[in-house]
Amino acid sequence: MKRFFGFALMLVLLAAPAFASQKPQTVTFAVAVQVGSTQLPAGDYKLTWTGSGSDVQVTLTQNKKAVVTFPAKAVEGKYNPGVETEAKGGVNILETIQLNSVSLVLGGASHSGQ
Repeated sequence: MKRFFGFALMLVLLAAPAFASQKPQTVTFAVAVQVGSTQLPAGDYKLTWTGSGSDVQVTLTQNKKAVVTFPAKAVEGKYNPGVETEAKGGVNILETIQLNSVSLVLGGASHSGQ
């Protein structure tokens, strides 16, 4: 019985980091950004994602309402939290959202780590 509980405890401890990385976090856009065909005004958004590696679905919510969902690639590492955009035709296109331990690179965006 002790062996079973030891195994169960080890399984929980090893699985915990995978679930912790998907805890909702806040992302702040200082200026309006465009994600796909959706224009997001400047402000605070809750960010959640599902999946891992190159198959991630990111959802941004505001006032408990999903504003946009988009595909991205999760690149693990140590990052300074922030966002990367590219100005095209006077519009700021969202390319990357960096959190402490993961960078979410939007589909089609180039990334120096690729």
